[in-house]
Amino acid sequence: MAKVKKEKNIEEALWESCNALRGAVDTAEYKHIVLSLVFLKFANDKFNERRQELINEGKSNYLEITEFYIMKNVFYIPEKSRWQYIMDNAKQDDIKTKIDTALSSIENSNKSLKGALPDNYYSNLKSLEPSNLASLLDEINKINTIKDKNEDIIGRVYEFFLKKFALAEGKGKGEFYTPKCVVNLIAELIQPYKGKIYDPACGSGGMFVQSMKFVEKHHGNKKDISIYGQEWNGTTYKLAKMNLAIRGISADLGEKATSTFTNDQHRDLKADFIMANPPFNQSKWRAEDELVNDERWDGYVVPPTGNANYGWILNMVSKLNADGVAGFLLANGSLSGGGAECDIRKQLIENHLVDAIFYLPRNLFYTTDIGVSLWIISRNRKERVVDIADEPTVFRNRENEILFVDLRKWGSPFEKKYIELTDNDDPNNPGDIQKIVKTYHDWASVDGFKNYKDVPEYCASVKIKKEKDDDKVLKDYSLVPSEYIEFVNKDENVDFDSRMKELSTELKVLLKKDEESKIELKKILKELGYGIEE
Repeated sequence: MAKVKKEKNIEEALWESCNALRGAVDTAEYKHIVLSLVFLKFANDKFNERRQELINEGKSNYLEITEFYIMKNVFYIPEKSRWQYIMDNAKQDDIKTKIDTALSSIENSNKSLKGALPDNYYSNLKSLEPSNLASLLDEINKINTIKDKNEDIIGRVYEFFLKKFALAEGKGKGEFYTPKCVVNLIAELIQPYKGKIYDPACGSGGMFVQSMKFVEKHHGNKKDISIYGQEWNGTTYKLAKMNLAIRGISADLGEKATSTFTNDQHRDLKADFIMANPPFNQSKWRAEDELVNDERWDGYVVPPTGNANYGWILNMVSKLNADGVAGFLLANGSLSGGGAECDIRKQLIENHLVDAIFYLPRNLFYTTDIGVSLWIISRNRKERVVDIADEPTVFRNRENEILFVDLRKWGSPFEKKYIELTDNDDPNNPGDIQKIVKTYHDWASVDGFKNYKDVPEYCASVKIKKEKDDDKVLKDYSLVPSEYIEFVNKDENVDFDSRMKELSTELKVLLKKDEESKIELKKILKELGYGIEE
């Protein structure tokens, strides 16, 4: 019986097409080629849908009036930017120029896309053969991005490609992407349900996308969320603007791609939530005499020039409003050590800002193999009520406590050399993310605290200042979780004699099965006329 060939999904088919560009175009470049074309197809599909609506409404005279598209959050597509025109010319030698012109015309016709699309990008890729580009266009042409109203096909494709490109670029690159499970964990921990969200190193915008998904999941209103971000890398800045545009997410990412430290484009912002994955251990981020009197360090020691970790922390602290909360990632080296970093860490702790520290699994990230931790910082750790989807949570006063969680042994294998935290909302079979979030919210809330307890090799609640004789207390302002979470020496609890007897029994069973297998094999060979002589 003939084997039925499994139909490829959209993402896999596109990825194969994209792989045809390998060798001709650098790995770090071809994500921009593919994603801008996917965006172009999506924008055209939405444009054609709206165009047909106008025809059905008897408004054919308005088909070329931009405002009739923008009013429905649809991008207006000029004639020579239309997908059909691109496909009609896909086999022509000047197709790269035509694509550049198409993208430029769309950006000029839609103010919200200013700075979002590649500028004369394709024409400058001398090694990109028109025939390879034509094949890629044929594959993208097969996608109906708006076929299923209940499924975000274009968002799914975009997310898939961002992840694949980050995996392909590997260690030391791919900084534009934070693994989705990590972003989801941060969102579920800090619950960005309503208010202003800020990311000072926004990459391709994944934090914002997951924030909106959190709002949708909890039946909130996306109009209650305002998004602010900044990104220094020009091509990544464009990726973020496209990523948000295809999902209909409005955001202020500043006028241009530039450094958050030397050109803060949101100087007066006070955010309700901050989600971030800034560059780890960034050296030479400022000159010795630069930013010394910056207002973001007011009340704190000036962050050292050799490492930007605490510069990022203080930037975020300065951007939080009176009840604001931040969830962000940093290299584990930021948890301890001396000098100016220790002084700042002491100030943060004594100001009751550090809420929780999570050790994350080592192989969770595609861009680095160093240890990474997740910090939760909160401006208001006193007792207060927070409403999420009409389900008020009363957070207890935990100003004198910090929660430490060790997740280094958590996660499931992914892409052979990586792992990911599982995500499953089924209360009978919760995923890693749900278990972690429950631990944190039990610890932080009035009602949940009765369920919280320190668990060896997993979590510990530690006092900043001793209240009772048996309190676990912070040591020298170190935030290293393993210094406080109880370690279990499993060897001490093993009965050697009993274990050896168990192993002996297991070995006997295995040897018996091995003998039986040999006898059966000899029998089969003998029946076939190939008996084995003893």
